[in-house]
Amino acid sequence: MSARRSGRLLAAAQLTGSLGDGAFLTCSVLFFTRFAGLTPAQAGLGLTIGWAVGSVAGVPLGHLADRHGARGSAVLLALATGASVLTFLFVRSPLLFVLAACLYGSCQTGLAAVRQALLAALADPAQRTRIRARLQSAGNAGLAVGAGLGGLALTADTASAYLTVFVLDAAGFALTAALLGALPPIPSFPRTDGPSLAVLRDRPYALVTLLNAILLLRMPLLSVAIPLWIVERTAAPGWTVSALFVLNTVVVVLFQVRVAARPASIGTAARMVRRSGVLLLASCAAFALSAWGGSPWVAFAVLVAGALVQVLGEMLQSAGSWEIGFALAPADRQGQYQGFFGTGVSVARAVGPVLLTTVVVGWGWPGWLLLGALFAAAGWAMGPAVRWATASAAAPGPAAAPAPAVPR
Repeated sequence: MSARRSGRLLAAAQLTGSLGDGAFLTCSVLFFTRFAGLTPAQAGLGLTIGWAVGSVAGVPLGHLADRHGARGSAVLLALATGASVLTFLFVRSPLLFVLAACLYGSCQTGLAAVRQALLAALADPAQRTRIRARLQSAGNAGLAVGAGLGGLALTADTASAYLTVFVLDAAGFALTAALLGALPPIPSFPRTDGPSLAVLRDRPYALVTLLNAILLLRMPLLSVAIPLWIVERTAAPGWTVSALFVLNTVVVVLFQVRVAARPASIGTAARMVRRSGVLLLASCAAFALSAWGGSPWVAFAVLVAGALVQVLGEMLQSAGSWEIGFALAPADRQGQYQGFFGTGVSVARAVGPVLLTTVVVGWGWPGWLLLGALFAAAGWAMGPAVRWATASAAAPGPAAAPAPAVPR
C-alpha cells in the first residue's frame, strides 16, 4: 500500500472519530448533570481524574503497541474507546462515573499514542509532519461538524437525543477501527535492549515534553479563559466567543498543512517553536488590550487580531512539536514515546482551566502578560532542550538511537 493511501486512511479515521467526539464533548456534561444524577462539581472532578489516569496509561499502552504491533493495537483501542463511551449511558453514581471516565481517558490517550506510532512507521520521516497536519485539519473539521450535531441534541434536551449522540460516537469509533484495520501491517519489536519503559528514564525527552505541555496551555486558553474574559472583562458582544472558535477552526483547516510543510529538520522545528512562543506572547498582549475602552466594536477588532496571531502561533507550535516528538523517539519505541509526549495534552486539559481562569480572568492584564512571558520562555527553551536530547541520543550505549541533526 502506498504512503499516500495510508495517509488517506489515517485522515479518514481521524475524521470519523472526531465527528463523534465533537458531538460528545458538546453535550456530554449536560447529560451527566441532567440525566445521570451528577452535580456539575462531580462531573468536572470525574473528568479531570479520568484524563489524569489517561495521561499515565498512554505510556504503557504505547509500549504494548510497540511490542505487539501498532495496527492491531490501534484497532482494539478504537473499539475499546467506543465501548467506553457507551458505559456512560449506564452510570448513575459518582464512583461509577469516575471509573467510566478513567476507562474513556485511558482508551483515548492510548489510541492517540498508537496513531502517532502508526504514522511514524508508515510515513517517510520527511513527510510525517505534513501528514500529521492533514490529520489535524481533518480532526478539527470533524470536531466542528460534530459540535453542530451536538448542538441539535442540546436544543432537543431529551434523554433520547443524548442517547443518539453517544451511540453515534461509539459507531464512529467502530468505523475508525475498520479504517485502521485496512492499513498495512506494522512490524512489532518484541525485544529491545535497555529498560522496557525507556522513556521514563529519558530526562532530555521529559524536558521537551514539559516545555511542550506549557505551550499547549493555548488549548484551554481558547476554550475556557478567553470566553470568560470576553464576557466578564470586555465590552465585546457575546457572540464574539463563537466567532473566535469558527475563526480558529477555519484557519487551522485551511493553513495547517502549509505551515507543516516548513520543518525540513529538527533544527527548523525548534526554531518554529521558538517563534510560536513569541507570537503567543503577542496574542496575550492583544487579549489584555481588549479590555480597555468601552466600544464593543473596538474590543471585537482587538480580539480578532489577537486570535489571528494566536492561531498562527498555534500552527507553528503544532508543526514544530510534531517533528520534534517524532525525531527524538527511537524507531522501536515510538508507541511509548508518543504516549509520553502526548501527556502534554492531558496535562493542559486537566490543569489549564483552573490555572488560566485564576491567572488571566482573576488577575487581568498582568496575568495575560505573565502567561505570554511563560509561552515565550518555553518556546525559547525548546532549542537548548532539543540540543541536549540529540546529544544524549548520540551518546554511545545499548539504547542509543540515531541522532537527528542538532539545531543551531
